This record gives sequence, C-alpha cells and structure tokens, in this order.
Amino acid sequence: MAGDPYKELGVSKGASADEVKKAYRKLAKELHPDKNPGDKITEDKFKRVTAAFDILGDAEKRAKYDAGQIDNDGNEQYRGFGGGGRAGGSPFGQGGAGGGFGGGPGGRANFEGVDLDDLFGMFGGAGRQRGARDFTSRGQDVKATLDISLEDAIAGATRRIQFSDGRTLDVTIPKGASEGQTIRLRGQGSPGRGAENGDALIELRIETHPIYKRDGADLTMDLPVSVPDAVLGAKVRVPTPEGVVQMTIPAGSNSGKILRLKARGAYAAGKRGDLLARLVVTLPDEPDEALTKFAEEWRAKRPYTPGR
Repeated sequence: MAGDPYKELGVSKGASADEVKKAYRKLAKELHPDKNPGDKITEDKFKRVTAAFDILGDAEKRAKYDAGQIDNDGNEQYRGFGGGGRAGGSPFGQGGAGGGFGGGPGGRANFEGVDLDDLFGMFGGAGRQRGARDFTSRGQDVKATLDISLEDAIAGATRRIQFSDGRTLDVTIPKGASEGQTIRLRGQGSPGRGAENGDALIELRIETHPIYKRDGADLTMDLPVSVPDAVLGAKVRVPTPEGVVQMTIPAGSNSGKILRLKARGAYAAGKRGDLLARLVVTLPDEPDEALTKFAEEWRAKRPYTPGR
C-alpha cells in the first residue's frame, strides 16, 4: 500500500497546486528509472512519488483524499454502518442512545450478542456472501498512446511504455502494425475490487518519417537521380524501410516520373502497400565543365523548349 501522498512528495497539506507540481517534477527527475538503472529501491520510490502525484495533482482526487473518501492508493473508502445518520442515532433512521445500529460507544455499531448471519440476512436474506459480492467490481481499463517509428510498424519491435502510476510495461508491436491499431494487454489496467484487473489498451501512432510520406498503405518518396542516369538509364540504390534495394531507371526519364516498388510500403488493414519513388533529376552542387559543354552543344544543335 502506498504511503501518505503529502509525505511522499514532501509537501504540506496546505501546499498549492504549483508547489505540488514543482515537488513532483524535482523528485521524478532525480528518481526516474532511466537515470537509476537497476536500482530497485529508487524505482519503488519513483513509483510511490508518481502515485502520490496522481492523487494530489488532481484537484478532485485531492479533495476526496483530504475528506477521507479515498485511501493512499486512490481507492474509495467504505465506512460500513457507523458514523452516519443523526447525531447520536442510527444511520438508518430513528434512534437515540442504545437504539438501532448506532448505540455503541462513540456512535459505532454494537454487534455484541448478535448473530452476523441474521444481521446480514436483514438486507436481502442472502447472508454475508451476498453482501460481499455487492462490493466486487472488475478494474477499469486504462488507455494510452505509444508513438512508434515507421520501421517498427513494418518489421515489428518491443517498446517500453510508462504509466502515470510509475509502472512500466514492455509492449510487443506486431509485424505489419498500422496507424491507430490498439493492442490489449490483459490484466494490466486498474486493480479490481475482489475481481479481475482491467486491461491496458495501447493505441499505436506512427511518427512522421523524414523520407517517406504515408498515403494509406502506400509510401511515397523523392529519389534524386543524376542527369546522365536520367538520360542514359541506370541501376540506382533506393532506400526502403527495410534496407537498400536496387531499382532500374529507364533511359530518358524526366523529373516527376514515378517508379513503383511492389510490397515495399507500409500496412493498412492487414495489407501491405507499395513504395512510390518520384524521380528528381538533380544537377551537381559544384559547376561541371563537361556537363556545361554538353548542354551548350545540345542547345546549339538540338534546340528544345519544354512545354512548347
């Protein structure tokens, strides 16, 4: 069970929201597992600090904690039969000292000499077991997003994700994952109350790539080619998400011509797309005397004006 969240963060009960946030950031930076690899004690402390901030960093949860409605773990508190109703009386209606269920010292229920099976039977006739089942519930599912590279989505990988309570989980990304795909991790959600835990639902988001643009399952890219390769044709090296391959450039290729590499794209709905390479005929950065002479002779002997 977690400790007092105020003590875990080292703040007073009257601390402002900014003071709570500042204290958490300072501790989280010092205790983060990436900064203290293999240190189990520091990792546990990090988890407690994060769990404490999960309560105190949320105005509604903090108010409930201060009112005693939730415990150090954020679970709701059930008060039983005592302490409610009129002052000195029963929480179920009329009754003064010694009356109803509130007649014990300090307003607590006095069950001395009472058969508990009979007592619970008054609330439905099913005894204690029925009463216990009424308070069981499956844990809630938790949702998170995980940013992955295009290469990881295509080839598959294992990546680590961290939740607000400090827990870390290794998520297996299947080969051929697509944008928006959700991975369900059974039993890794919120704890249940007398029942199974909820699940963790991890939504995958594919990061923007510096070379490729996604269009559904297809990928598009610009492929620079030299003037001689465009004029004469050539075999050139083309980068793909799974490594470099060779592609044939037809002779007489212009800028803007699109060449297709089958099944070298991304995935969508379980199907793989293609990689579309748009040729960009490129001149050298530095002046080239031979190329300049060739261009001058070409223009003099074989005038050519595009678009006319």
